[in-house]
Amino acid sequence: MRRLVILRPEPGAGRTAARAAELGLDPQVDPLFAPRAIDWVAPPPGDFDALLLTSAHAARLAGARLADYRGLPGYAVGRATARALTGAGFAQVVAGDGDGTAIARRIAADGHHKVLHLAGRTVAPMEAGSLSIERVAVYEMLRTDDDGLAGRLEPGSVLLVHSPRAGAILAERVDVGRRGDLHLIAISPAALAACGTGWASARAPDMPDDERMLALAVRLCE
Repeated sequence: MRRLVILRPEPGAGRTAARAAELGLDPQVDPLFAPRAIDWVAPPPGDFDALLLTSAHAARLAGARLADYRGLPGYAVGRATARALTGAGFAQVVAGDGDGTAIARRIAADGHHKVLHLAGRTVAPMEAGSLSIERVAVYEMLRTDDDGLAGRLEPGSVLLVHSPRAGAILAERVDVGRRGDLHLIAISPAALAACGTGWASARAPDMPDDERMLALAVRLCE
Protein backbone atom coordinates (compact mmCIF):
# COMPACT_ATOMS: atom_id res chain seq x y z
CA MET A 1 0.00 0.00 0.00
CA ARG A 2 1.21 3.49 -0.81
CA ARG A 3 1.84 5.92 2.06
CA LEU A 4 -0.58 8.87 2.35
CA VAL A 5 1.20 12.09 3.35
CA ILE A 6 -1.00 14.83 4.84
CA LEU A 7 0.60 18.26 4.48
CA ARG A 8 -2.11 20.42 6.09
CA PRO A 9 -1.61 22.01 9.54
CA GLU A 10 -3.18 20.82 12.77
CA PRO A 11 -5.86 20.34 13.94
CA GLY A 12 -7.19 19.51 10.48
CA ALA A 13 -4.27 17.17 9.76
CA GLY A 14 -5.20 14.97 12.70
CA ARG A 15 -8.83 14.71 11.58
CA THR A 16 -7.78 13.83 8.05
CA ALA A 17 -5.34 11.21 9.36
CA ALA A 18 -7.99 9.64 11.59
CA ARG A 19 -10.45 9.41 8.73
CA ALA A 20 -7.76 8.01 6.44
CA ALA A 21 -7.00 5.30 8.99
CA GLU A 22 -10.71 4.42 9.16
CA LEU A 23 -10.58 3.91 5.39
CA GLY A 24 -7.66 1.51 5.74
CA LEU A 25 -4.98 3.91 4.53
CA ASP A 26 -1.49 4.45 5.95
CA PRO A 27 -1.35 8.17 6.87
CA GLN A 28 1.68 10.27 7.75
CA VAL A 29 1.22 13.85 9.00
CA ASP A 30 3.91 16.28 7.83
CA PRO A 31 2.56 19.88 8.07
CA LEU A 32 4.13 22.55 5.89
CA PHE A 33 3.03 25.36 8.20
CA ALA A 34 1.16 26.13 11.40
CA PRO A 35 -1.50 28.76 12.21
CA ARG A 36 -0.95 31.57 14.72
CA ALA A 37 -3.44 34.12 16.05
CA ILE A 38 -2.69 37.79 15.41
CA ASP A 39 -4.04 41.00 16.96
CA TRP A 40 -6.98 42.49 15.09
CA VAL A 41 -9.43 45.35 15.41
CA ALA A 42 -13.06 44.20 15.47
CA PRO A 43 -15.30 46.40 13.29
CA PRO A 44 -18.76 47.26 14.69
CA PRO A 45 -21.18 44.34 14.07
CA GLY A 46 -23.85 46.82 13.01
CA ASP A 47 -21.83 47.66 9.89
CA PHE A 48 -22.58 44.22 8.39
CA ASP A 49 -25.48 41.94 7.60
CA ALA A 50 -23.49 38.68 7.24
CA LEU A 51 -20.30 37.04 8.47
CA LEU A 52 -18.06 34.96 6.19
CA LEU A 53 -15.32 32.51 7.13
CA THR A 54 -13.35 30.60 4.51
CA SER A 55 -11.23 28.66 7.02
CA ALA A 56 -11.93 26.99 10.34
CA HIS A 57 -8.73 28.58 11.67
CA ALA A 58 -10.51 31.94 11.73
CA ALA A 59 -13.15 30.60 14.11
CA ARG A 60 -10.56 28.98 16.36
CA LEU A 61 -8.08 31.86 16.46
CA ALA A 62 -10.24 35.00 16.32
CA GLY A 63 -10.56 34.99 20.10
CA ALA A 64 -13.31 36.37 22.34
CA ARG A 65 -14.28 39.14 19.91
CA LEU A 66 -15.74 36.59 17.52
CA ALA A 67 -18.74 36.43 19.87
CA ASP A 68 -19.61 40.03 18.95
CA TYR A 69 -20.89 38.77 15.59
CA ARG A 70 -23.18 35.97 16.77
CA GLY A 71 -26.19 38.05 15.80
CA LEU A 72 -25.17 37.86 12.14
CA PRO A 73 -25.94 34.94 9.84
CA GLY A 74 -22.71 33.00 9.35
CA TYR A 75 -21.47 31.62 6.03
CA ALA A 76 -18.67 29.10 5.82
CA VAL A 77 -16.64 27.46 3.09
CA GLY A 78 -16.61 23.77 3.90
CA ARG A 79 -18.21 21.65 6.58
CA ALA A 80 -15.21 21.89 8.94
CA THR A 81 -15.45 25.68 8.94
CA ALA A 82 -19.20 25.48 9.51
CA ARG A 83 -18.67 23.15 12.47
CA ALA A 84 -16.10 25.52 13.93
CA LEU A 85 -18.55 28.43 13.68
CA THR A 86 -21.33 26.39 15.26
CA GLY A 87 -18.94 25.37 18.03
CA ALA A 88 -18.21 29.06 18.62
CA GLY A 89 -21.89 29.65 19.42
CA PHE A 90 -23.33 30.72 16.05
CA ALA A 91 -26.90 29.54 15.60
CA GLN A 92 -27.32 30.50 11.93
CA VAL A 93 -24.60 28.89 9.81
CA VAL A 94 -24.76 28.09 6.10
CA ALA A 95 -22.06 25.74 4.81
CA GLY A 96 -20.99 26.01 1.17
CA ASP A 97 -19.45 23.07 -0.66
CA GLY A 98 -17.69 25.27 -3.23
CA ASP A 99 -15.02 27.95 -2.94
CA GLY A 100 -15.17 31.56 -1.75
CA THR A 101 -16.72 32.78 -4.98
CA ALA A 102 -19.50 30.20 -4.71
CA ILE A 103 -20.36 31.14 -1.13
CA ALA A 104 -20.28 34.84 -2.07
CA ARG A 105 -22.95 34.13 -4.68
CA ARG A 106 -25.00 32.32 -2.04
CA ILE A 107 -24.70 35.27 0.36
CA ALA A 108 -25.89 37.66 -2.34
CA ALA A 109 -28.75 35.33 -3.31
CA ASP A 110 -29.89 35.37 0.33
CA GLY A 111 -30.26 39.14 0.12
CA HIS A 112 -27.19 40.29 2.04
CA HIS A 113 -24.91 43.10 0.91
CA LYS A 114 -22.32 44.06 3.55
CA VAL A 115 -20.14 41.16 4.62
CA LEU A 116 -17.38 40.82 7.20
CA HIS A 117 -14.80 38.23 6.15
CA LEU A 118 -12.61 37.01 9.02
CA ALA A 119 -9.63 35.30 7.43
CA GLY A 120 -5.90 34.72 7.38
CA ARG A 121 -3.34 37.18 6.10
CA THR A 122 -3.32 35.27 2.80
CA VAL A 123 -6.57 34.17 1.18
CA ALA A 124 -7.51 32.55 -2.11
CA PRO A 125 -8.93 34.89 -4.77
CA MET A 126 -12.67 35.45 -4.50
CA GLU A 127 -15.12 37.20 -6.79
CA ALA A 128 -17.29 39.41 -4.58
CA GLY A 129 -19.90 40.19 -7.24
CA SER A 130 -22.46 42.61 -5.83
CA LEU A 131 -21.24 42.21 -2.24
CA SER A 132 -19.29 44.75 -0.24
CA ILE A 133 -16.77 42.60 1.65
CA GLU A 134 -14.49 43.89 4.40
CA ARG A 135 -11.69 41.41 5.06
CA VAL A 136 -10.00 41.37 8.46
CA ALA A 137 -7.03 39.09 9.13
CA VAL A 138 -7.26 37.29 12.48
CA TYR A 139 -4.51 34.71 11.98
CA GLU A 140 -1.44 33.96 9.89
CA MET A 141 0.17 30.77 8.65
CA LEU A 142 3.83 30.34 9.55
CA ARG A 143 5.97 28.10 7.41
CA THR A 144 7.79 25.31 9.20
CA ASP A 145 11.58 25.59 9.13
CA ASP A 146 11.99 21.95 8.17
CA ASP A 147 13.33 21.60 4.61
CA GLY A 148 13.82 17.83 4.81
CA LEU A 149 10.41 16.87 3.43
CA ALA A 150 11.69 15.52 0.11
CA GLY A 151 14.01 13.11 1.90
CA ARG A 152 11.16 11.71 4.02
CA LEU A 153 8.85 10.92 1.12
CA GLU A 154 8.77 7.26 0.13
CA PRO A 155 8.60 6.55 -3.62
CA GLY A 156 4.97 6.09 -4.63
CA SER A 157 3.61 8.22 -1.79
CA VAL A 158 0.34 10.10 -2.28
CA LEU A 159 0.45 13.73 -1.08
CA LEU A 160 -2.63 15.64 0.06
CA VAL A 161 -2.47 19.39 -0.61
CA HIS A 162 -5.23 21.45 1.04
CA SER A 163 -4.49 24.97 -0.24
CA PRO A 164 -2.70 26.88 -3.00
CA ARG A 165 -0.16 28.15 -0.48
CA ALA A 166 0.64 24.59 0.58
CA GLY A 167 1.05 23.71 -3.09
CA ALA A 168 3.53 26.55 -3.59
CA ILE A 169 5.60 25.50 -0.57
CA LEU A 170 5.55 21.88 -1.72
CA ALA A 171 6.80 22.94 -5.15
CA GLU A 172 9.72 24.73 -3.46
CA ARG A 173 10.67 21.78 -1.27
CA VAL A 174 10.35 18.94 -3.79
CA ASP A 175 12.26 19.64 -6.98
CA VAL A 176 11.15 18.47 -10.40
CA GLY A 177 13.64 15.61 -10.47
CA ARG A 178 12.07 14.06 -7.35
CA ARG A 179 8.42 14.40 -8.36
CA GLY A 180 8.15 11.62 -10.91
CA ASP A 181 7.46 8.89 -8.32
CA LEU A 182 5.06 10.93 -6.17
CA HIS A 183 1.31 11.34 -6.60
CA LEU A 184 -0.72 14.47 -5.80
CA ILE A 185 -4.28 15.06 -4.70
CA ALA A 186 -5.08 18.76 -4.29
CA ILE A 187 -8.26 20.22 -2.85
CA SER A 188 -8.90 22.54 -5.83
CA PRO A 189 -7.63 23.35 -9.32
CA ALA A 190 -5.86 26.42 -7.88
CA ALA A 191 -4.04 24.29 -5.31
CA LEU A 192 -3.17 21.78 -8.02
CA ALA A 193 -1.71 24.47 -10.27
CA ALA A 194 0.40 25.84 -7.41
CA CYS A 195 2.15 22.47 -7.05
CA GLY A 196 3.78 22.74 -10.46
CA THR A 197 4.35 19.91 -12.93
CA GLY A 198 6.27 16.67 -13.16
CA TRP A 199 4.33 14.56 -10.62
CA ALA A 200 3.54 10.90 -11.30
CA SER A 201 -0.13 11.88 -11.22
CA ALA A 202 -2.02 14.97 -10.09
CA ARG A 203 -5.75 15.25 -9.48
CA ALA A 204 -8.34 17.42 -7.74
CA PRO A 205 -11.84 16.30 -6.69
CA ASP A 206 -14.92 17.76 -8.34
CA MET A 207 -15.64 19.72 -5.14
CA PRO A 208 -13.15 21.10 -2.55
CA ASP A 209 -13.91 18.58 0.16
CA ASP A 210 -11.66 16.46 2.40
CA GLU A 211 -13.85 13.37 2.03
CA ARG A 212 -13.66 13.59 -1.77
CA MET A 213 -9.88 13.91 -1.57
CA LEU A 214 -9.72 10.77 0.55
CA ALA A 215 -11.96 8.91 -1.88
CA LEU A 216 -9.41 9.62 -4.61
CA ALA A 217 -6.62 8.58 -2.24
CA VAL A 218 -8.23 5.19 -1.55
CA ARG A 219 -8.06 4.35 -5.24
CA LEU A 220 -4.46 5.54 -5.57
CA CYS A 221 -3.07 3.98 -2.39
CA GLU A 222 -4.40 0.45 -2.78
